[in-house]
Amino acid sequence: MDVALAWDEAGWERLAPHVGRRRLPVWDCTAGLVVGGDAALMIEAGATLREGAELRTQARGILGGGRRVTHLALTHPHFDHVLGAAAFAGVEVYGAVGLDRLLAEGREELRASAVGHGVAPDAAAEAADLLVRPRHAVCGEWTLDLGGGVQVLLANVGPGHTAHDLAVLVPAGPDSPEIVFCGDLVEESGEPQAGDDAVPERWPAALDRLLDLGGQDALYVPGHGAVVDAAFVRAQRATLAARFGVS
Repeated sequence: MDVALAWDEAGWERLAPHVGRRRLPVWDCTAGLVVGGDAALMIEAGATLREGAELRTQARGILGGGRRVTHLALTHPHFDHVLGAAAFAGVEVYGAVGLDRLLAEGREELRASAVGHGVAPDAAAEAADLLVRPRHAVCGEWTLDLGGGVQVLLANVGPGHTAHDLAVLVPAGPDSPEIVFCGDLVEESGEPQAGDDAVPERWPAALDRLLDLGGQDALYVPGHGAVVDAAFVRAQRATLAARFGVS
């Protein structure tokens, strides 16, 4: 099957020949997939085991030939991004340094948050009990070689939206611009959400880091909503700086 056709048939938006993303239902959380010659990286795991399993199955259809997801990056520790992680048991899981400990100690908070946002209690409890945590802690930057000339950069750009914000940069190729998966540091479908775990005084600086990574011509993929450009990120940075009274 033609790869471009496979993205479309799986319900994914193709951003580059080897990169796609899907806006998940209900919470509009974005999941991403980067396909290399030897390996494949999923970005985000969904809000439930069922959602995570759907992502993994769809990825197998896109990859074809019996290939599967080999790496998983979690951008931050909110239920709609991490609770499907057990569906990816056996893959190499990455997160910002400290995320492993936070998820280990915060299962009950994740479960309660999921239920509070409408996840069925049994589904939330099962996902929290089986949660797969990162084995690889990103402090600074970490380059993954997925084979076939495809590399991605994992960058610990926070704190901001949370204390453990990870971005994923896919460098430009012959047929594509640079692509930055921003997690919830950037949101397009609504105002950026700042919960009790946000670090607002550092959030604008985290967005500066995203802009440094991607540059003027990159595609920026928010945690929720449509793909945006550098001008949108700069405008959101200005809004957040004014909202929190920081420069």
